[in-house]
Amino acid sequence: MGKVFVDITMSLDGFVAAEGVDMANPLGKDGDRLHDWIFSHPDTTDRMLVQELFLSAGAFVMGRRTFDVGERYWGDDGTFHVPCFVLTHREHPAVVRGPTTFTFVTEGIASALEKAQAASGKKDVCVMGGAEIVQQSLKEGLVDEIRLHIANLLLGTGTRLFDDIDSGPLRLLRTRVMSSPFATHFNFRLADA
Repeated sequence: MGKVFVDITMSLDGFVAAEGVDMANPLGKDGDRLHDWIFSHPDTTDRMLVQELFLSAGAFVMGRRTFDVGERYWGDDGTFHVPCFVLTHREHPAVVRGPTTFTFVTEGIASALEKAQAASGKKDVCVMGGAEIVQQSLKEGLVDEIRLHIANLLLGTGTRLFDDIDSGPLRLLRTRVMSSPFATHFNFRLADA
């Protein structure tokens, strides 16, 4: 079984989405600028990290809001090409987009990660967000590694990544730092993982 890792981008001031998240603005007003390092100005380092993400992940876990606002952008093939598990309070039939199946899980984050690990075989499981799903995963001690991309951007307001963790201090061991002109990329292993 592979490891569970968080892979998420945040602004320098700690936000993973700007104010005003809705269907037209999946990351809030001007929040799409968080991902300029992926879509607008990727350099060799940025492209390598995105490729690494998709090669290492055998399944993804995301929140319902992330699914709802992102689905229309993921195209007919669902973008991920591996099983995705959507944590939600509302039951929903599975959604199939080409090779990507989105399965809705109502039994909590531990159940979603268990299903994702079973589906991923020996590959890793990526917890991609949103912030609440990352927070729940960290609170429950279910994360082995955090891959954090700091965009060259101050949003000022929005959804903070590390609010409401309430798990006490989490000791992180930095395992990698890379940078491009558009973002700084950190990998951390949880010391107790």
